[in-house]
Amino acid sequence: MKGSRSSWDPVAGWYDATVGVRGSPYHRKAAIPTVMRLAELRAGEGVIDVGCGTGVLAFHVVKAGCDYLGVDASAAMVRLARKRRGEEGRFEQGDARDLVGTTSAQPGSRDVAVFLLSVQDMDPLDQVFASAVRVLKPAGRVVLFMVHPAFRPPRGSGWGYDPKRKLAYRRVERYLTPGAVPMKEYAEVRKGAPRGATISFHRPLQDYVNALAGAGLWVDAMAELPDPVKDEGGRSNPEVPLFLALRARKVE
Repeated sequence: MKGSRSSWDPVAGWYDATVGVRGSPYHRKAAIPTVMRLAELRAGEGVIDVGCGTGVLAFHVVKAGCDYLGVDASAAMVRLARKRRGEEGRFEQGDARDLVGTTSAQPGSRDVAVFLLSVQDMDPLDQVFASAVRVLKPAGRVVLFMVHPAFRPPRGSGWGYDPKRKLAYRRVERYLTPGAVPMKEYAEVRKGAPRGATISFHRPLQDYVNALAGAGLWVDAMAELPDPVKDEGGRSNPEVPLFLALRARKVE
């Protein structure tokens, strides 16, 4: 794993500058509060943040009195996380499909595994969830926070506006068919962003629930959230969720 290059390495500096120290508005207004609520952390517990990026969750986990370990496939992301938040937890380069083999996480050592806006960059799901289960204690929790697969499939959805009804609506062009979607435009449309493609794996919701169950995890909580930040055209609809969170527990 060490020395390997992630597709996120070329955009790590841009991502860090965009997200900042405490996260983007999406992190602060939706992702972090939801993850912390579903995680139900108790002081002294251990958290592994899988696909941690630059570690925006670390501060909140440590503030709750818990031990934080952040893991990311991108060496550049890990370097930036250590630079910004090295005192808030440990950050390691590792493979989500084999956490025990590529990080310091030991089998049965963590109470909570978090995937904060990261699971849709990982494949295959069965290996990723099996890896997370291996590091969890009995009855440990997995918390997923992701872009809503039903309402926001990459390059397969968008906002529309009906002027007669003065209504913003969500247009969904495809949903059921899984696929790997190059996200080159995601990095290029923002001024000053470097060129480079990352991959987002679109899957219907059933794939996530079935993969969790197949790994020995049972889903016991779900949350759907509207966009907390209007798009550039000012379009949003509080009745249309653009983010999805799931909590699942390890079957004892």
